[in-house]
Amino acid sequence: MTYASSAARVLPPISPEKAQTAADLIQGLDAHALHWLSGYMAGAAAQLGGVATTAALPVAPVAAASDERLTIVYGSQTGNAKRVAEQLAARVETAGLPVRIVRADAYRTSELKKERFLYLVFATHSEGDAAEPTDDARGFFEFITGRRAPKLPELSYAVLALGDSSYADFCGVGRTLDTRLAELGATRLFDHAEADVDIETVAGPWAETALKQAEERLSAPAAAPAAASSVVTPLRPARSAWTRERPFVAEVLANQRIVGSGSEKDVRHIELSLAGSGLHYQPGDALGVWPTQAPELVARVLDVLKLDGATDVTVGEETLPLSRWLGERRELTALTRPFLKAHGERGGHAALQALLQPTASAEFAQLLASQQVIDVLRGYPTAWDAAGLVAALRPLAPRMYSIASSEAQADEEIHLTVARLAFEQDGEARWGAASRYLCEVPEGAQVPVFIEANTRFRLPADGTRDVIMVGPGTGVAPFRAFLQQRQEDGATGRNWLFFGNPHRHSDFLYQIEWLQALKEGTLTRLDVAFSRDQAEKIYVQDRLREHGADVWAWLNAGAHLYVCGDAEHMAPDVNAALIDVIAEHGNKPREEATAWLKGLLAEGRYARDVY
Repeated sequence: MTYASSAARVLPPISPEKAQTAADLIQGLDAHALHWLSGYMAGAAAQLGGVATTAALPVAPVAAASDERLTIVYGSQTGNAKRVAEQLAARVETAGLPVRIVRADAYRTSELKKERFLYLVFATHSEGDAAEPTDDARGFFEFITGRRAPKLPELSYAVLALGDSSYADFCGVGRTLDTRLAELGATRLFDHAEADVDIETVAGPWAETALKQAEERLSAPAAAPAAASSVVTPLRPARSAWTRERPFVAEVLANQRIVGSGSEKDVRHIELSLAGSGLHYQPGDALGVWPTQAPELVARVLDVLKLDGATDVTVGEETLPLSRWLGERRELTALTRPFLKAHGERGGHAALQALLQPTASAEFAQLLASQQVIDVLRGYPTAWDAAGLVAALRPLAPRMYSIASSEAQADEEIHLTVARLAFEQDGEARWGAASRYLCEVPEGAQVPVFIEANTRFRLPADGTRDVIMVGPGTGVAPFRAFLQQRQEDGATGRNWLFFGNPHRHSDFLYQIEWLQALKEGTLTRLDVAFSRDQAEKIYVQDRLREHGADVWAWLNAGAHLYVCGDAEHMAPDVNAALIDVIAEHGNKPREEATAWLKGLLAEGRYARDVY
């Protein structure tokens, strides 16, 4: 996204006219100018005795009285790495130390050879079995790992890697960056850490070490009064009382099935109330949901291990019955490497331990993709005690869902589009934890939620820009929000939606809304791909190629492109189709077309929300 797009989408404590003036002011400014302007505004606020707040922009406070500062660079897909980096930067600032924090795609790689003190907080975004950098980190990652990276003998650094151990190459991107910086001659200050989805258990201790290193390395500048024109203070996001750690309990207003009776899918439109929460969101953001496990799954685990669910287990300062630990606090539908390792060692299962070896990466990936905890407990019988089991299982993590509404229209409501993940294995029903929970939650019930900002998935600040949206299946959710927002803003740019699903008759999600938007002119074009309605399967990537001339014309004229949905198959296939379109209709060699599309990504005109 561009900085301008983020600023324009904030719900500001000023009039719409002044908000538009602010958006116009920053349009076209580079990062350096934006950093200076943020400091100027903060200084003005300080003179008035106010508190400066803004959207979550990459900020770069200037070191006041030190010729050395700490730079924190982060790469984040769902917001976790960004949040950890911001929290660390805030603590370093509070200690009076010079620090800047920069999103990876806003970092000028030419500065790297000048850095002396660097922390990297990078998530691994897995597509299929392969570890991939997040979209905002691709350019940075390719530079560091490529031949153009400079020698860095004067750099000291540390790396925090974030990932998901239910994927085969856990934390691969952060681990690669840590190794590569050492190869370039940089000095590793302390060992890199690898955080699973229970981030704080690893990120917390890592941040403590990082802060201590910063305090030892940097001297705090003496505080001195300064005029507004010279004060440069980083602007921090306004923080809600409700967070990932302290979620808001939202009432379910509606839970409606939105596919036909003949559909093989179960897709729900869910409306939740945020009344009284003070929570705000923007189109493109995600809603974090804390699910609970199905009681029947908890019963299966207890039964196969012959454990009593009433047994009290203490973790830290919290004591709960085993059944509550399993139902409310532990992952049961996703396998992880640490649990498999502990299970194999505890039971002496050589075959399972062999799957954990580097030479068996393909077999290990297949195990993670095809089995759940209950399958391993049955397939590799092992005696567990209650406390040992709770310690070995990964803590339950929230699930993120693209928000399917614009606050401008939904007011104190927030909408989701959720497909139930369900299948049978060995004659027994299986499901995804969160999708089962949400699809079965009744109206009137309460769901713990929080907002997760997605600053790279934003509408253009300039309402005259055209927008192309590719969202098959539930990937269409954020584009419902986009269209609502464009309508409320009176945006004059054209809107083109590509949607796909198996059958038109039963799986055309939000059909009435899209057709009404077409009739009213809010939606300029709608191209659909119903893959099973004819002998030859047709997908959204096929429609992109079919309408390639127009797609290229829109993109070449400045349109913004958005893709949302499946990361394993759809997103790579759509990316390949876009390269084909650019090569053919832009008359470019394939290598140049690929580079052109990467340029859109770096520019913020090609944004993906894939999972």
